[in-house]
Amino acid sequence: MEIIQVVGLGLIATFLILIIKEQKPIFAFLLAAFVGVIIFISIAGKIAEVLGVLQSLAHQARVNDLFLETILKIIGIAYIAEFGAQVTRDAGQEAIASKIELAGKVLIMVMAIPIITVIIETVIRILPA
Repeated sequence: MEIIQVVGLGLIATFLILIIKEQKPIFAFLLAAFVGVIIFISIAGKIAEVLGVLQSLAHQARVNDLFLETILKIIGIAYIAEFGAQVTRDAGQEAIASKIELAGKVLIMVMAIPIITVIIETVIRILPA
């Protein structure tokens, strides 16, 4: 049922934005950004539920907390960068949106270094000398 509400809000906002855009483009952009934030906030509870399930599964599997924390941060960076790039594109700033995406990718690589290091060290230990 929630998806119907999200899609309904998105469609109503889109219709209003198309009407407002001709007269007041800045208001159209602000409305688009505001609706995007509202949609994000509306799904924040679901994100929290997913995080709880992932943490529970990780503890059951005895996965190192550092790995789970790092992976969740990487996922967060990806979502935030994508959201920021989309809002920037909505404002007609493709070049800045591309830079936001690049920054997100670089930060993801930086965050992944500890996991990559552990994987490489494990492979080296497994291989015969």
